Amino acid sequence: MKTPSDDAAGPERVPVPVRVVLPADPLLGTEQQEIVARLWKQRQTETGWVFLVGLPSYRDLEDGGVEAAEYRVWVRAPDHVRPVDGVDYDQVATERLERSPQSVVREVLGERRPSGWVLQKVSGGRGPAQAVLHARDCTEALADAPPLDWKRALDVAENRATRLCVLCGCAQELSPLLRGFDHIDGS
Repeated sequence: MKTPSDDAAGPERVPVPVRVVLPADPLLGTEQQEIVARLWKQRQTETGWVFLVGLPSYRDLEDGGVEAAEYRVWVRAPDHVRPVDGVDYDQVATERLERSPQSVVREVLGERRPSGWVLQKVSGGRGPAQAVLHARDCTEALADAPPLDWKRALDVAENRATRLCVLCGCAQELSPLLRGFDHIDGS
C-alpha cells in the first residue's frame, strides 16, 4: 500500500533510524515513551524543523490477517525526535526554507514601525496654538493620541504652527512629501 508521503520522500533516499518521543497519556496512565522509527525527510519551516518519520505499526489484511506496516507523520524537531547514536543524518533528504524577500528586507531595515503619526498640542500661552507631529512609536509622543493617516498628517504638517519631530524621523519622512525630493542634501 502506497501513501501520499511515499512520493514526498524521494526514490533515491533510504530512511535512517531516529528516536520518536510519544506523548504521555494520562487516561491510560502511560508516561512519555521513545520508540525507534525511520526518518524519511527533514523540512525547515518558518517556525523550525519538522521531520517525516515512519512509525512502526500494523495493518489489517483483507483475508483477516495482520502485517507489519509503517505510519508516516510529520513531527516537530527537536520536541518529538532524538538522534540515535552513530547514525549519519547527513544522508537524509532535506528541504531548506528559501529566504523570502520580506525576511531579507526585515533583516536589512529592521522591524517595520507602526504606521501613522500623532499630533501633540503644545500650549505656549499667547498666539496661535502650536503642535508637534510625531511618528506613533516616538518616545516623545503622547501614548493616547489618536493616530493620523498620511493624508491627514500632511495636512497638519503644512500648518506653520506645526513642527515635525526630528527625534523619531517624522521630519525626514514627511519633508520630501511636503517640499519635494530636490531639497534633500546630496540629490
